[in-house]
Amino acid sequence: MLNIALPKGRLGEKVYDMLERAGYGCPSIKEGGRKLIFENEEAGVRYFWVKPSDVSIYVERGAADIGIAGKDILLEYSPDVYELLDLNIGKCRMAVAAKRDFHDDRKKTLKVATKFVNIAKAHYARGSRDIDIIKLNGSIELAPILGLSDVIVDIVETGKTLKENDLEVFETIIPISARLISNKASFRFKTAEIEALTEKMRSQIKYDD
Repeated sequence: MLNIALPKGRLGEKVYDMLERAGYGCPSIKEGGRKLIFENEEAGVRYFWVKPSDVSIYVERGAADIGIAGKDILLEYSPDVYELLDLNIGKCRMAVAAKRDFHDDRKKTLKVATKFVNIAKAHYARGSRDIDIIKLNGSIELAPILGLSDVIVDIVETGKTLKENDLEVFETIIPISARLISNKASFRFKTAEIEALTEKMRSQIKYDD
């Protein structure tokens, strides 16, 4: 039995559809309700829904054999897992954004608001930029508007929220997408099952033309 951690929400539903097409369906998962664990003995899978930012913890700690996590989570928390496959869904980018009239004065310490502290630190360290990190957990766009920060480092999908708040992207740090990840011990003991699932998932990936 493969234990699979799915991220709650739209992304998890998309991933489950891929798994179902790959032959790992579990009909009870579509029944709704508050149930969190679903299994299909015939297909050899047990699914459970978890908060997207927690998937890598379940996988790293061995509660799940495999799971689906955004590249942003993998970069931010560096969990000790194997990254098996880029699923090419849940696509967005990690970017630096600021007010439209922003100009970076390198003589001053740059105030950066973000919930992705490690990604921001690594990005600015590459350019030897002196920064002051302000960790926020939500409504990051407010920080430059209210003068709390000069810039923000955040995930940008369409950029609509930024535009509505008179902010714009100044720099893309890295493209983000959903990744199939595996617990290292599980991969050692369930190699055949995990590799078979990975290959079937690979055949479900739709690439841009």
